[in-house]
Amino acid sequence: MAFNTIKDYFKFTKEQRTGIVVLFGIIVLLQWIYFFVDFCVTEKEYPDKQKWLSLQSQIDAEKLENHNDAPKMHPFNPNFISDYKGYKLGMSVQEIDRLLAFRKNNKFVNSTKEFQNVTKVSDSLLTAIAPFFKFPEWVNHKKEFKEYGDFSNTAFAKKQKVVLIDINQATKEDLIKIYGIGEAISIRILTQKEKLGGFVSMEQLNDVWGLSPEVIANLNTHFAIAKLPNLNKIDINNASLKELSQFFYFKYDLARQIVKYRSMNGNFKNIEDLIKINGFPVEKANFIALYLDF
Repeated sequence: MAFNTIKDYFKFTKEQRTGIVVLFGIIVLLQWIYFFVDFCVTEKEYPDKQKWLSLQSQIDAEKLENHNDAPKMHPFNPNFISDYKGYKLGMSVQEIDRLLAFRKNNKFVNSTKEFQNVTKVSDSLLTAIAPFFKFPEWVNHKKEFKEYGDFSNTAFAKKQKVVLIDINQATKEDLIKIYGIGEAISIRILTQKEKLGGFVSMEQLNDVWGLSPEVIANLNTHFAIAKLPNLNKIDINNASLKELSQFFYFKYDLARQIVKYRSMNGNFKNIEDLIKINGFPVEKANFIALYLDF
């Protein structure tokens, strides 16, 4: 009985037998295609791509070669060299200490030779770092500062070299002579000078509203900083929040950060301590330092 039941499973109609044969044939055909047909996709070659790939190995090699090179140096004012900066430059502890002791007396080195006289660095080290020294404009423009010459007969007047005027001594009439400066802008420049107590860098003219780069360039050809003005310096370690926030370069939020940092870390020793504060205008640190008393 059981045998007959199993046998019934293998009874097929003519159509079923035909379907089985066709299915078997399809399986055999697919197996044959799988073994004998190459399904690998041929990647199209692009000449430009191959060119860039050939250069990539060269670029990687150069990156690896330059990985251990010394970091690129940028221009800096040697008066504000910190312990860490001096160490990175290759100065000894004694050389750094001599510079810091000199600066504690509120003195500045104004030339490469004076820097060597103060620090006693070797000629080889000085030759390596001196090209990166950046001194303020009033040091670089050691010229005689006079008023404009009065040529009553310009037809016979010889073309003479432009004589720079100290920007801190300039009057409204002096400023108006510059192309692009009218009465309003001249007053704005003088007002800015009064707020600061005097300019210490010609870069500060960038902070005067309304001065275009072209006008600033004209000002730089006729004016400079002859000498540092007598500034009423801010005692950075004792000034109140109100006094700090009244300084042109310290807005209220920055003044608050300065007071907070001072209370948590103690007195500021130099401008290098100040630039650690978030939001401090680092690019203006060189001349901001001249308005502060540490």
